[in-house]
Amino acid sequence: MLAMNATDVRNDWSSIVDSVVREKPKFIKRTRDYMFLSNLEVLEGLLALYTFNAEIFAEEDGSVTLSLFEIDLIENGKDEQEARLNLAKSILEYSEDYYKEFSFWSSAPNRKPHVPYVFKSLILNDIEKIGELIECHLGKN
Repeated sequence: MLAMNATDVRNDWSSIVDSVVREKPKFIKRTRDYMFLSNLEVLEGLLALYTFNAEIFAEEDGSVTLSLFEIDLIENGKDEQEARLNLAKSILEYSEDYYKEFSFWSSAPNRKPHVPYVFKSLILNDIEKIGELIECHLGKN
């Protein structure tokens, strides 16, 4: 691997960061640990294929419920748009909580697959943008 030694990175931190931001990501090795240093634009590109998928249900009262596939979240709204925004808000709140306790949640077998979705929503950091990424599929009532 083309990993830089962590000591070299530390000694030349400013120019390494400039290089990462303007040129390309870096792989860094510290003892047995390997890391990847990147700008958010590269990370956003890596996560571009990740979207949010939800089942959509029409309720008897005329409201709409969305049930997210990737993360166990369910939200309701008076219409699909409101349900999307409510679900997007829940996704972002979940992602913020997950990140705060990252070492705990990312090691849980049932929560580890959430990592790319957490980072996707944290990078977007916009409820409307997250809501636009929710692809709705008809559910069966």
